[in-house]
Amino acid sequence: MNIIDRAVSWFSPVQALKRQSARVHMAVLQQFTNSGYSHSGASRRKKSMQGWESVSRSPQEDLGSNLPLLRERSRDLYMSGGLATGAINKNKSNVLGSGLSLKCQLNYRMLGMTPEQAKEWEDKTEFEFGLWASSKIDHTGLNDFYDAQRIALTGWLLNGDSLGVIKYTDQKELLNPYRLRLHLVEADRLNNPQQHFGQAFFGAESVAPGTYAELPSGGAIQNGVETDASGKVIAYWISNKHPNSLLPTRKPISWARVESINRVTGLPNCLFIVDPERPDQYRGVPYLAPVIEQVKQMNRYADAEIAAAIVNSFFAAFIKVDGGTKNDIPFSSSIAPEDQIETSLEDRLSSYEMGPGTINVLGAGEDVTFGDPQHPTAGFDSFTMTMAKLAGSALDMPFEVLLGVFNSSYSASRAALLQAWRTFRDRRDWFATDFCQPLYETWLFEAISTGRIQAPGFFADPARRKLWSAALWIGPSPGQIDPIKEVTASAMRINYGFSTFEKETSELTGMDWDSNIDVLRREWDSRAGLPNISNPSKGPDEGGDKENDDSKT
Repeated sequence: MNIIDRAVSWFSPVQALKRQSARVHMAVLQQFTNSGYSHSGASRRKKSMQGWESVSRSPQEDLGSNLPLLRERSRDLYMSGGLATGAINKNKSNVLGSGLSLKCQLNYRMLGMTPEQAKEWEDKTEFEFGLWASSKIDHTGLNDFYDAQRIALTGWLLNGDSLGVIKYTDQKELLNPYRLRLHLVEADRLNNPQQHFGQAFFGAESVAPGTYAELPSGGAIQNGVETDASGKVIAYWISNKHPNSLLPTRKPISWARVESINRVTGLPNCLFIVDPERPDQYRGVPYLAPVIEQVKQMNRYADAEIAAAIVNSFFAAFIKVDGGTKNDIPFSSSIAPEDQIETSLEDRLSSYEMGPGTINVLGAGEDVTFGDPQHPTAGFDSFTMTMAKLAGSALDMPFEVLLGVFNSSYSASRAALLQAWRTFRDRRDWFATDFCQPLYETWLFEAISTGRIQAPGFFADPARRKLWSAALWIGPSPGQIDPIKEVTASAMRINYGFSTFEKETSELTGMDWDSNIDVLRREWDSRAGLPNISNPSKGPDEGGDKENDDSKT
C-alpha cells in the first residue's frame, strides 16, 4: 500500500477495501485480455488497433438490411463497364457458355437393367428433354431452358440470389408437348409485404424498416423469405411489380405467398438460387459486394485519366483582351456552321473556335497564347494491374483471366487458367445442383406421369426415383493454351487408368464421348474408299491406315 492507500484506510477502511479490490480486478482483467489473440487481431491496447471499430450482428442485420443498396450499386457497376462487367461476363461464359446440357447417368445395375437398355433409356430421355428445353419454357414466352440458365446465373451474380417459380400452362403447343414452365423473378420482387392481410407484424428496431417482421405463429419474414419458428424456409413473398418501379400502372403493389415445396409431389414450387456465407442466412449478397468500393474508385480513376488524355490532345488557344474594340472577324467565322458549337450570331461574336488550316486576325488589344497541359499517365498501367490483382483475389479469379491478358510463360498462364477453372467448375456444379437438376426432376415427373417416358418404381420408391433422375450437366471446356500437350496428357491419364474417355472428352471439348463414337462410326462407314486422313495420297487400304482398319474390323 502506498501513502495514499494508507491515508484512505485510516479515514475510510471500506473505501480502502474497494480500491484494493478494484486494483486486483484490473490486474486479473489485464491478464485475461492479454492472452492469445489479445496480443494481435483482438488487441484493444495497441495503438494500431484502437481506432478499429467493428461490430457484427446477425446475418439479417449485417446483410439483409443492406441488400437493396448493394444490389443497386452492383448493377450500376455492371452497366458502367470495366472490371465489374468483365468479372460477370467471364463467369457467364466459363460457367455456362451456351448452356449446360443434360447427360443422363443411370446406375443400370441398381435398376436391374442391361447396359444396352440403360443407353436406350438415356437417349430417349435426353431427346425428350431437349424437345422441352429448346422450346420457350419461360413464362414470358421469350426464353428457352438455356437462356433461363444465363438469366438465373446473371441474377445471382448481380443481386446475390435468383428466383424461379414453377408454373404449368393450360395452353398446348404443337412443338412442345409438356406443360411445365418457369417464371424467373427479379430478386428485388422478393421482399416483405407491407401488411399481412390484417395480421399484425412486430418489427425489429435494429434492422432496416420492411426487411424483417415477426409473425404471430412464431416464424418470421426476412427480406421476403418466410420461415417457421424453427428457422426452416416454408414460403416466399413475391410482389407483383418491382418495389422501386415508377411505371404508370393502375395495379397497386401486392404480394403473393408461394410455398417453397409442393405438398402433393414433394417437388419445389420455387427454385431459389443462393450461396449463403453464414448459417441462418436466407438471402445472398452480390458477387461484386467485396470489391464495390475498390472497383468504383478504379472506374473514377480511369475516367479521370481518359479526361486528362483528351485534354492533352487539345491544342488549346486562349484569347487575352487588354482593351480596344471587339474583333469583328472572330475565330469561329472560319469554321463551317455545321461544325460550330455555338450557332447564333451573338454566340459566334462572343466566342472563339479553331479549325484546321485557318488564319485569323485578332482585334486591337487582343493576344493569343497556347496552352500545353501536362498530366503524367505513366503509372496508370501498373496501378490498374495491381488493383486488378487485388480485385481478382477477392473474386477468386486470377487477374490474367479477369483482364483476359496472358503475357506470362506457358506454365504461369496455364496455372492461372487452372486456378480459375477450379472456381468455375465449383460454381457450375453448385448451379447445376440448385437450378438445372431440380428443374430436370420436375420435368421428368411430368414426362413419366404422362407416359412419354417409362420408369418402373419411380412413384413408389424414393430411392428408385433418385436412381432414375441421376444426371450430369456438361458445360464448356476450359480450352487449351497448347492443345498438343493437353491432348497428350489426357491420353496418358486414360492409358494409366487415371481418367476415362467420357471425362476427358467433356473436359477438353465439352462434348459427349458416346455421341462422338456414334458419329465416328457413321463417318468410318461413309469413308469407305476415301483417302487416308493422315496421308491423303494413300487410300484406306494402302499402308498408314492399316491399324485403323484393323481396329474398325
